[in-house]
Amino acid sequence: MTVPMGIAIYFTIWWIVLFAVLPFGVRSQHEGVDYAAGTDPGAPIKPHILLKAAATTVVSAVLFSMLWVYMEHFG
Repeated sequence: MTVPMGIAIYFTIWWIVLFAVLPFGVRSQHEGVDYAAGTDPGAPIKPHILLKAAATTVVSAVLFSMLWVYMEHFG
């Protein structure tokens, strides 16, 4: 696997994992006690984006390394 191909595959895995991780632990404003007037009731209270991006990076690195090992040894 070439470096540009590896970067493209990692980037794709990262985005797929991000979209899978985004809904975890999200509470909307209408579920919480603090409801800001004039905002969408479905808007998240605390989305924890940086924590989710860090988790996405770790999970993506593990998945990519598994794929890389598979491709080097079996593919």
